Amino acid sequence: MDAGVIGVFVPIILILVTGLVIVTFVFFGSKEKQMLIEKGLSPDEIKTFYERKKIDPYMLMKIGIVSIFFGIGLGFGLMLQEYTTKDFWVPFLLFVSTGIGFVLANVFGRMMTKKEV
Repeated sequence: MDAGVIGVFVPIILILVTGLVIVTFVFFGSKEKQMLIEKGLSPDEIKTFYERKKIDPYMLMKIGIVSIFFGIGLGFGLMLQEYTTKDFWVPFLLFVSTGIGFVLANVFGRMMTKKEV
């Protein structure tokens, strides 16, 4: 296939996949609400059910920590790859630094939740 033909399909596939994810999210959300109603829960019980499903207030901070470590790994990997002319530095440092970022984000989240209690 020609590169121009492939370039046309990329945005089409991106839009289709994004639409599929949104439709799936809405479908399962309405399915969950329908199941709660079928169980015979009162409006107050449904409200408490959704209040328990609160998202983590530090989620954006955790994503930021992981993103920073991903960027650091990418930067150092590209620098070492250019300096040593070895191709394994970028994937190695991406995985290691992103893993460190996940661990630190988890530790940070636990520390902050302990501080709140």
